[in-house]
Amino acid sequence: MITVLVLVVSLLNISSAFAADPRQMLALAKSVNEVLNNIRNWIMGILAGLATVFLTIGGVRYVMAGGDPGEVEKAKTAFKSSGWGYGLAALAPLVVEILKGIVGN
Repeated sequence: MITVLVLVVSLLNISSAFAADPRQMLALAKSVNEVLNNIRNWIMGILAGLATVFLTIGGVRYVMAGGDPGEVEKAKTAFKSSGWGYGLAALAPLVVEILKGIVGN
């Protein structure tokens, strides 16, 4: 009963918010430059996050290797992958600047 009541109240709030301003805009970006900057930020965040995951996996594998050469190689491969990820994240602003040049902004 409480769940239904909360659902009805939330739906009424949503519908009253839309009825208050019929000219509500859906787009949040004001320019192409802002869109490209948002793309850059997302790319950098995703790449840095993945690189951090690979760095963590590499560290755990290296610690848990116990002298096993195969596991040490897998850890080194994970470290190299994280290096590539951080490098690409650092180059993301350059890619966006190239896109800005292409778009003419």
